Amino acid sequence: MRDVAALAGVSLKTVSRVINDEPAVSADVRARVQRAIVQLDFRPNLTASNLRRADGKTATVGLVVEDLANPYSAAIIRAVEDTARPRGVTVVAGSVDEDPVRERALVEEFISRRVDGLIVVPAATDHSYLVSERRSGLPMVFVDRPPRNLDADAVVAANRDGAASGVAHLVARGHRRIAFVGDLPSIWTATERHAGYIDAMRQASLGDTGLTRLGVHGADAAADAVIELLGNTDPPTAVFAAQNVLAIGAFRALRQLDRRADVALVGFDDFPLADLLDPGVTVVAQDPLAIGRLAAEILFSRLDGDRAPSRTHVMPTRLIERGSGEIPATS
Repeated sequence: MRDVAALAGVSLKTVSRVINDEPAVSADVRARVQRAIVQLDFRPNLTASNLRRADGKTATVGLVVEDLANPYSAAIIRAVEDTARPRGVTVVAGSVDEDPVRERALVEEFISRRVDGLIVVPAATDHSYLVSERRSGLPMVFVDRPPRNLDADAVVAANRDGAASGVAHLVARGHRRIAFVGDLPSIWTATERHAGYIDAMRQASLGDTGLTRLGVHGADAAADAVIELLGNTDPPTAVFAAQNVLAIGAFRALRQLDRRADVALVGFDDFPLADLLDPGVTVVAQDPLAIGRLAAEILFSRLDGDRAPSRTHVMPTRLIERGSGEIPATS
């Protein structure tokens, strides 16, 4: 900065004002400083600058998601970035792959890098390790699943009601043997969606059909589960897949068995190209962009001084009919 100031013929403070886009610098002086910056190929040291900021902020937010490659996670990241960018805040993201140890390590790494706040899609079942950070004033918002043993804001979908609506949709098409394929029981959303399935089945006086498969993680495992279910002597006429990747696996199984036209399928969470498959996959859709946007807005509100009690915000779901969930029961 001293070299830039000397070349431009201005003070060090003036260079700082130009770099930080502060007012009170004439257009002519600003242009001279900018020419000097280009000529010297100067790059500001943001880390050093942040350490000197009076408010102690680093203009960064840590974002922890389940899997960067998952369409839901990607949408959350995009929504948070779009909200943060106009504020000049950088979003740093990482995946935890449903690993509580990895979650804690990633969160602690973000904290050590002095992020201004955290947005977390949690894998852990105990977040008391963050109590001291909350007491020290670090804002954090949990997404998709609420925190456990920690008082913090959360943004979640109406998982139980959404799953119940998807299963009821199949019941209305005459299905009585409806299989449920769900993710790991340790995942809060998986248990909520299974509860919704049970609610809808009981509402239809169907009870336990023995067609529930829990702990199914990944598309391949979902395909195997559906193939096994359809190989039973009394197979299901419909499948409710309680996560987008599981729905993809279920569809692959139906295609492999050439059963796409006679076994109904409803998935929870939308996914790219679901409408272009044959038949299109009916889903209970969340709005991850809206969820991510609200989480970011809550975080920045906290950073701006909001001290209201923590809340869990529940976002509605909607059923999107595309064909697979409208296949009527054949028996």
